[in-house]
Amino acid sequence: MATSDNNNNEVVFDLQPYYRVYKDGRVERFYELLGAVEVPPSLEDPATGVSSKDVNITHHVSARLYLPKNTAPDQKLPILVYYHGGGLVLGSAFFKAEHGYLNHLVSESNCIAISVNYRLAPEHDLSTLYQDCWDALQWVASHVVATTVNKEPWIENHGDLNRLFVAGDSAGGNIVFNMVRRAGRESLIGDVKLVGAILSCPFLLIPAVENIEHTLSYKLWNIICPPSEPGIDSPMVNPVLEKGPSLSMIGCSRIFVFTGEKDELVPKEIGTKFVEAVKKSGWKGEIEFIEVEGEGHCFQCVNPETEKAKDLIKRMASFIQRK
Repeated sequence: MATSDNNNNEVVFDLQPYYRVYKDGRVERFYELLGAVEVPPSLEDPATGVSSKDVNITHHVSARLYLPKNTAPDQKLPILVYYHGGGLVLGSAFFKAEHGYLNHLVSESNCIAISVNYRLAPEHDLSTLYQDCWDALQWVASHVVATTVNKEPWIENHGDLNRLFVAGDSAGGNIVFNMVRRAGRESLIGDVKLVGAILSCPFLLIPAVENIEHTLSYKLWNIICPPSEPGIDSPMVNPVLEKGPSLSMIGCSRIFVFTGEKDELVPKEIGTKFVEAVKKSGWKGEIEFIEVEGEGHCFQCVNPETEKAKDLIKRMASFIQRK
């Protein structure tokens, strides 16, 4: 007879080299194999001069804040709330890759960034993840209210809440989609408005994309999606679902979407079809889409110092800085 220990060690889902789920609910993440390590914030990044520090937003949500070099005492800057990738099951705002990428993006964009460290599936259901990310966005918006208690000085002194943006890569792009859709039906604190959203290689699923059911993103979603909304029939991941909220209600005025031509994790057609659906929905905002030739999934995060990554980061900076 098998022991309880053997039962507990039974693997119910194995997605090496990323992670493994055991029958008892334990999750083993292979961060060492992926070369993912946490790094501390820095008073001044050697390459960009950007300063960073860590803060707690709630008992469950923390973040790393970034401030550009040579920010004047009374200078007001755009605010970027950033959500990291990792398939909603991996990643951290404190990983070396995310930290390096945000330093470059903040330096080029001359903005304040708040990189959110949200809880992960499958230990936590997706509604919890999205709520963590919404709570972080609401915390940022709360700085517009004079009576807010736990204000962060960088946001209070230098943040321009009339220029608030959200951005995310891969799973972070999925989170951005869910945040701007929620912002279309719920108000942010102080009636703060989102100006724009950046979706990089967004983790979305659209039935019309050829062989979508054979992609890694589809398989992953089927493991972590709510039982009541199996597979592709969830408005959390399928933006063109008829029963889902209308895209015409997206709660920002500008969207920038980009994909890599050779993306093997999220088919490049996802971005194209998402943009087409938004345009057809009757949404009144402005949407821009580019496909980066010869590049793979979220390439600018992997190495932000390549020429194509630098060009893309400049495009994002222009999107953020444009008034």
